[in-house]
Amino acid sequence: MEKKTKAPAAKAAQHRYFEGVGRRKTATARVRLTPGGHESVVNGKTLKDYFVLERLSVNATASLRDAKLEEKFGISAKVTGGGIASQAEAVRHGLARALVKWNPELKKNLRVMGYLTRDPRMVERKKYGLKKARRAPQWAKR
Repeated sequence: MEKKTKAPAAKAAQHRYFEGVGRRKTATARVRLTPGGHESVVNGKTLKDYFVLERLSVNATASLRDAKLEEKFGISAKVTGGGIASQAEAVRHGLARALVKWNPELKKNLRVMGYLTRDPRMVERKKYGLKKARRAPQWAKR
């Protein structure tokens, strides 16, 4: 018995998307770009519902907007960890990486704009003898 399978080109065209993983602090975002799609979804909610503040939704889609491709793609993102601001920046980072997979010629411009660089800043660890990372206990002379 021979199995009938679809041609690889037809299968690829049917489920075609570009994926990028973005990170910021402890937040991780898996972002999928779908050509021709028009809705932006983050964790099952619309972009405006998930990122309630306008500046966060603007920040999340900045790499797509600055590449002037807002109308060409639909965005689907799964975000975990971190706070809401870090999650927005993680989506932006993942979006830029997915755009580079779609068109490698965009890499130079996205790198110059700073969207492909993972922000290395993390929370500094607490040290013993201190209240926080650098905050010393209050000192009393008497």
